Amino acid sequence: MTPNRTLATAARVLRQLRHDPRSIALMILVPCVMLLLLRYVFDGSPHTFDAIGASLLGVFPLITMFLVTSIATLRERTSGTLERLLAMPLAKGDLIAGYALAFGALAVIQSALATGLALWALGLDVTGSAWLLLLVALLDALLGTALGLFVSAFAASEFQAVQFMPAVIFPQLLLCGLFTPRDNMQPVLEAISNVLPMSYAVDGMNEVLRHPDITGDFIRDTVIVAACALLVLTLGAATLRRRTP
Repeated sequence: MTPNRTLATAARVLRQLRHDPRSIALMILVPCVMLLLLRYVFDGSPHTFDAIGASLLGVFPLITMFLVTSIATLRERTSGTLERLLAMPLAKGDLIAGYALAFGALAVIQSALATGLALWALGLDVTGSAWLLLLVALLDALLGTALGLFVSAFAASEFQAVQFMPAVIFPQLLLCGLFTPRDNMQPVLEAISNVLPMSYAVDGMNEVLRHPDITGDFIRDTVIVAACALLVLTLGAATLRRRTP
């Protein structure tokens, strides 16, 4: 891997995304719209919004980044762009890192807007620092980016890429502790939830929600989410095919 090739790949992806306003709107605006909708769904019970708003602040960016990244990457594969790029002296790691860097830049904007909206416009009440909340939201968005890049290698069409959402995202959503504490689940399901990265994304948000300072559990949760994103990106580079079937 070389920094120049990675940055060149990221710049190319950003130039292409600039001409795709629908994808940009999906990545940046949809999490904000969902948080706004959620706030007024619980308009008569603001404490409920405080209880689950922080968790969903991490879940919404993860889901949207997964969806957009998987489809955008697959579109380049089916159009032959990836195959032409890999015919050049470009390492797979450069390609995956470039894509992750480009979508990660958008994830920063997305996370900052969603966090700012939740805290200062919608009145989300958290005990911890807003910067810690932003950090976890950003890591969750990067995890969604990494998962999207990874699963795009196994899809043959955009429709198949969308089908990976029920297989990859929905089980994590059900088992992450959003609906009930994980230690109240059936033991087998609790054990499965303990190895799913979204569980630690929600736990990290809850640590910021409940504690004014950085806790050991918060550090553990953020490290696990970041490590999972890095691992998935590495697997994505390893499974990237140089030829399109």
